[in-house]
Amino acid sequence: MGTQESDEQARGTGRRALLGAAVLGAGGAVLGLSGTARAAGAGYGGGGVKSLPKPTIIGHRGASGYRPEHTLGAYQLALDMGAHIVEAGDLVPTKDGHLVCRHEPEIGGTTDVADHPEFAGRKTTKLLDGVATTGWFTEDFTLAELKTLRAIERIPGNRPHNTLYNGRWEIPTFEEVLRWQEEQTRKRGKQVWIYPELKHPTYFRKLGLGLEERIAKALRKHGKHKWNSPVIVQSFEPTSIQRLHKLIDNPLVVLLSGASTRPYDFVDSGDPRTVADLIKPAGLREIASYAQGIGPTLDLVIPRDASGRLTTPTTLVADAHKVGLVLHPWTLRNENPFLPADFRKGTDADAYGDVFGAYKAYFATGIDGVFTDHPDTGLLAREDFVNG
Repeated sequence: MGTQESDEQARGTGRRALLGAAVLGAGGAVLGLSGTARAAGAGYGGGGVKSLPKPTIIGHRGASGYRPEHTLGAYQLALDMGAHIVEAGDLVPTKDGHLVCRHEPEIGGTTDVADHPEFAGRKTTKLLDGVATTGWFTEDFTLAELKTLRAIERIPGNRPHNTLYNGRWEIPTFEEVLRWQEEQTRKRGKQVWIYPELKHPTYFRKLGLGLEERIAKALRKHGKHKWNSPVIVQSFEPTSIQRLHKLIDNPLVVLLSGASTRPYDFVDSGDPRTVADLIKPAGLREIASYAQGIGPTLDLVIPRDASGRLTTPTTLVADAHKVGLVLHPWTLRNENPFLPADFRKGTDADAYGDVFGAYKAYFATGIDGVFTDHPDTGLLAREDFVNG
């Protein structure tokens, strides 16, 4: 997304302040934020992606361990905790062509749309990247209609505490995120970075809702389309990143899922290559010709065995660095089910495991940063690693 568990006497005050942000809420600045956390996000801005602190702590869909994901509340809390970058957001289009922030175009699991009888008839089944998916889809709603909905927690079984905030926030547009970024940069006196992702670009292009042109237009409008702009753009589809490479000069990242999987644009075009091919030296050299980084799943960095325990790190970090690519793997979460088996504690689905041990193992591989649902924990783990 290495550290030793922090000494409670030395670091307890800072940890309580950071964790307190999750309790106090995402309003403005958190008054108790430790000096370490403030410093961790300061002093970078105009030097492009290479100027970011390493390892970089990226708030995955905001501080989604504490608030419903892809809401301004989750984004705000990630900043208040000190995240170096906020993943704001996963971009999907509305029927009338606006970009909004949702993890997927299907919104039955992340909004209260099922509670709106006026939209009951919109429920349908579609083939989304070849998979039959049933629910409500953003491309069947106008922006005005989506704004009548409210966000809810996506995984309440793991995060029952997040359901407290169900119904509190709207679905944000990318335009609103860009304005929020500018406002927070002014208020904080340092550059705020965001890391939007284009979701299912091949699917949407076939619907006449091309994503690349829309994000390029928005970034140009705000003057954030340059190589040193504080916006990194990512996608699981390499051809989408290649398209963006011709439209904007922003740092670009190719996301990589499991080794045996194929990006959907490859499936659609008949390209037989898998992710395993893309992470070979030749594949990485090709990616480096149009992108600045890769976002691999953590299992591509350190595979797990049949029991879910970590094994020996691969050569991916060294191979990617050799061709000049940064690596921002995904996703570290505090809860047991999301951790390697050797770092789980007990069996409760919402209980925290030894995530500090997991951070230490991944940071030790030399990754440049990591996506995390819990930015405060990530920053403490980073502090241990950098000062260790």
